[in-house]
Amino acid sequence: MITGKNYIGNVLASTGKKTFKTFNPQTNQENDVIFTEVSEREIEIATALATEAFNKFKTISGAKKSDFLNEIANQIEALGDELIQTYCSESGLYEERAINERSRAIFQLRSFANLVKEGSWVEATIDTANPTRKPIPKVDLRKMLVPIGPILVFGASNFPLAYSTAGGDTASALASGCPVIVKSHPMHAGTGELVAYAVIKAAEITGMPNGIFSNLNSSGIEVGTTLISHPAIKAVGFTGSISGGRSLFNLAAQRPEPIPVFAEMGSVNPVILLPNAANKKGSHWAKTYANSITLGAGQFCTNPGLILGIKGEDLTKFIKNLAEEIVQIEPSCMLHPNIIGAFEQNKSKMEQQTGLEKIASYVKETSINYGRQIITTVDGVRFLENTTLHQEVFGPFSMVVQCENIEQLETIISKLEGQLTGTILAENEIELYSEIVNALQNRVGRIIFNGVPTGVEVCNAMVHGGPYPASTDSRFTAVGVNSIKRWVRPFCYQNWPDILLPNALKNKNPLNISRLVDGKQTSKKI
Repeated sequence: MITGKNYIGNVLASTGKKTFKTFNPQTNQENDVIFTEVSEREIEIATALATEAFNKFKTISGAKKSDFLNEIANQIEALGDELIQTYCSESGLYEERAINERSRAIFQLRSFANLVKEGSWVEATIDTANPTRKPIPKVDLRKMLVPIGPILVFGASNFPLAYSTAGGDTASALASGCPVIVKSHPMHAGTGELVAYAVIKAAEITGMPNGIFSNLNSSGIEVGTTLISHPAIKAVGFTGSISGGRSLFNLAAQRPEPIPVFAEMGSVNPVILLPNAANKKGSHWAKTYANSITLGAGQFCTNPGLILGIKGEDLTKFIKNLAEEIVQIEPSCMLHPNIIGAFEQNKSKMEQQTGLEKIASYVKETSINYGRQIITTVDGVRFLENTTLHQEVFGPFSMVVQCENIEQLETIISKLEGQLTGTILAENEIELYSEIVNALQNRVGRIIFNGVPTGVEVCNAMVHGGPYPASTDSRFTAVGVNSIKRWVRPFCYQNWPDILLPNALKNKNPLNISRLVDGKQTSKKI
């Protein structure tokens, strides 16, 4: 089923001259299929189709969009073993991970299907007219969220399904009424094409307009640069490195019409080990965090790359236990030779920093492209002096910072860059450290109590984002149904005839959704 071609709307095309292959890091060999990078002409056709499709798609009912999203989920399921096998051959990840990630992608699609079918997400707000109000009559005003136009989604290297072709960005954008153009990730182009096939087939089955979705291959940065500069694109979804996300952000800001880039980028996800927790449950947390640090070869955006504690016997014992636990875990294959190459380079850079001590590392022989985990430590003064130590090392790496006292710990937290998560490990003591909690809250999008940051639940309350550079806009989440709000804008009708209003704003409330009418939340008719 994999052709190596691009989906330009619902048509497969390969007029470009540049080709590439994906790579299997487990076998350390290229995969067989040859992929053709999208041509400039094909980009123009895809963006034109998306613009045309938007004019139709934005008016399609929530019920029909729901059918479309559910059918995408059905078609992804129907891909069966071919999808799983392709995923594994292009990522080096195991079948269990592939199956779990597929389930997550399907769950996301069905969650958005339920959201748009019910319909209240548009936040319909109505202030009715009062023509007799003195001294000035009150006009009728009605507001709701409306889609903004074609969205560019960049596939993520570490999540070929959940954050890529039909992952959270695509699912939320389609749910909002925006067509999507995916810049497929070159490391898993085959997985991307299979999922794109499922989306296109679902669009045809449910009668969606041609151009509602396109999947474009690329082996470098040129295609992404061209797309983000194209006037048809109205917003961007990205999951990846700080350098990549910031480059896209800058390009989007330099356009004649600047557009938002919703980028989820680097994070070291600080973990605060408070004194009682270190004393009473240090060995438990050491084992727990050894597993979290090495989970998926450390290739999660929520990997705990920084652990902060107070100097003393308890912290020393925790570090010793963590070192002993982590070397007992067998390393895992990393996503690509480029990924493990960057890991080794960044790990080496850290080891060269003055005052940093390597506490433990896996030294046994491993298969090629397997990332050897490492634990380091440094004192609080050195950490504050050297911001290089604050940066993410993408992979199975973590650093324990030994702070002199609580005051220094609070200072360090306040000096950190924005993070996706922060964790407090405490044992009947957290009420004594409100300053630490407040300082951490200012630096993160999600704060965790007595747990691990790895694992991002897909639900209404989840926030996956945070202050820059964790994300480019901390007001939004990249996970959960509220991520739909990235692709919409508020739109207001004044004194508009009821018959011409969208159903969400009509007096009779034909959608039976919850609305804010004259300051009161209700689903009643006006």
